[in-house]
Amino acid sequence: MEALYIYLIKSSGLIGLFYLGYHLMLRKETFFTTNRWFLLAGLFTSVALPLFVITKIIWVAPTPTAIDWSNVPMTTVVQEKTFEDYLPILIGVSYGMGIAILLGKFAFDFYSLNTVLRGKLIQRQADFKFIDIAENVAPFSYFNTIVYNSSLYNPSELESILEHEKVHSDQNHTIDVLISRLFCVVFWFNPFIWLYKKAILQNLEFIADSEASKKISDKKAYQITLLKITTQENCVAITNHFYQSLIKKRIVMLNKNQSKKWNSWKYVLILPALIAFVFLFQIETIAQEKKSEQITAESSKKNEVSVDVYKINKNTTDDELKEKTKALKENYAIKAVFSNIKRNSKNEITSISVNLKKGDEKTQEMEIKGTEAIKTFGIIISKNENGILTIDFAEDDIQLNKKSVLISPNAPLSTDKEIFINGAKVTQKDLDELNPNEIERMDVNKNQNQHEIRIITKDYSKILNENDIYIDGEKVDPSELSRIDQNTIDRMDVNKNEKTIRIITKHSNSIINGSDLPMPPTPPTPPVFKFKSPKPPVFPKAPTAPKGDPINGDKKAWKEFEAKMEAFEAKMKKLEPQMEAFDKQMEEFDKQMEPFNKEMEIFEKKMKVYEQQMQEYQSKLNKKK
Repeated sequence: MEALYIYLIKSSGLIGLFYLGYHLMLRKETFFTTNRWFLLAGLFTSVALPLFVITKIIWVAPTPTAIDWSNVPMTTVVQEKTFEDYLPILIGVSYGMGIAILLGKFAFDFYSLNTVLRGKLIQRQADFKFIDIAENVAPFSYFNTIVYNSSLYNPSELESILEHEKVHSDQNHTIDVLISRLFCVVFWFNPFIWLYKKAILQNLEFIADSEASKKISDKKAYQITLLKITTQENCVAITNHFYQSLIKKRIVMLNKNQSKKWNSWKYVLILPALIAFVFLFQIETIAQEKKSEQITAESSKKNEVSVDVYKINKNTTDDELKEKTKALKENYAIKAVFSNIKRNSKNEITSISVNLKKGDEKTQEMEIKGTEAIKTFGIIISKNENGILTIDFAEDDIQLNKKSVLISPNAPLSTDKEIFINGAKVTQKDLDELNPNEIERMDVNKNQNQHEIRIITKDYSKILNENDIYIDGEKVDPSELSRIDQNTIDRMDVNKNEKTIRIITKHSNSIINGSDLPMPPTPPTPPVFKFKSPKPPVFPKAPTAPKGDPINGDKKAWKEFEAKMEAFEAKMKKLEPQMEAFDKQMEEFDKQMEPFNKEMEIFEKKMKVYEQQMQEYQSKLNKKK
């Protein structure tokens, strides 16, 4: 919600900027058509530019990877709701009500327009539809439909009116009107948008007056018609009215001399203001850590550290999680996402995933799964005297961190906890010797009385992502390989060419209908083609013979063809040394290919055996089923 408010404020500021630029520099110029596109471009720029963000990265010193929490004062953050918490909701409700009212007004205007047009006789002329009504309504146009009351005007006046409305219709001014109305609905709270809409409608009338007066011989009579139309104050909304309240300005513009072309430089004055807007409001600064040696626990003790702890227990409600999300964002610009939340019949949390992000970088993540209620854990945010943040999790005396493993070497792990690194079960000593910078991911899984910590290293994660994983012939997600118990693996085949890892487990002879499944055959590995064939020389293009024969055909064309053939043969003769060299290279290439061809023959024989084995394997599978 906060992001939406900031966006609306930025867009509103740009709308005001474009309006002031038009009002102060352009409204008195006669560049009516250019002004039209300037005003429309201002609206669309105002909604698009705030979405454009330039990211600026500031490199900071690395975050300490270990802290002696026994010497750190802990402060628990308790969030109490205040009026400021409810203020965004009140603003959102007011904003929504304003939009709803204006949308209702918009719909009513369409209904009123339909009421005026319903059942009327339409006269078609070229691309226009003319409707002559009996109501006392000011003439207007809606797309290619022009509506007027002919009984109110003499022929010359009616001609002026129709020429004016044809300009509106030809140039699709109705689109401008609808766009300005929609912007008024979205930005109704911005006073500049209403002035902006008025400027758009006024400029459209300037365009229509200027173009219509060019087709009318009596310019003075046209101006008198403008004054006469002011008596018809009944107008239909969302249309282009012949009548506008600013008749005086229209008449002044009709008689004004054309602006000089060099005044067009005023349009570019908006660019510096837009550039300043980007540099002031659209640059997002993100701090990233420099790569450096791990900061030891001793060095971190020397720094004074302030710590905030956001505790989460089995009874934490969804509203409380939202409050913690808001607090993390406001206090530390950390985006917290709580997902995969499961509760038991007592409404106690049994499973939860926590993802913390600083800027666009994934900073920390933690996942607890199980059927029993979770134990209390905390999100720990620490800041040292240099302002460097450390983001950690704490749960059952185990500090979980993607970049650091904060487990005390002297604290023995309880017997109900197991540690796995890349799927292999390890001891506490192995965990202590693991370099924290090599850790890609750490998951905590809780199942009844058992507690598992599964760690994936960066190198292992890269291997998983680069290869397709098959377990007992079935393709699985890479995460499955990290969860498989390595003691159950019977055989592992790695094919670097196909980028596959195929694993056969000891329990792959699964029982179906009381029978063991047969083991599938292993396909042979094809020989690797390591040779590069020589490139032939580039041959010149042979000339095309003319039609007919040399005797009865075009003799001049045939003579030119003979000259081209002589030039072609001369080029081919020059290529003879290159052809000889190419032939020698091909002979050498053929000799190099002989061992490969023999390997291919052996491979083809093995493939025939493999195909026969697969047929037998499939036959056995069908019998088991």
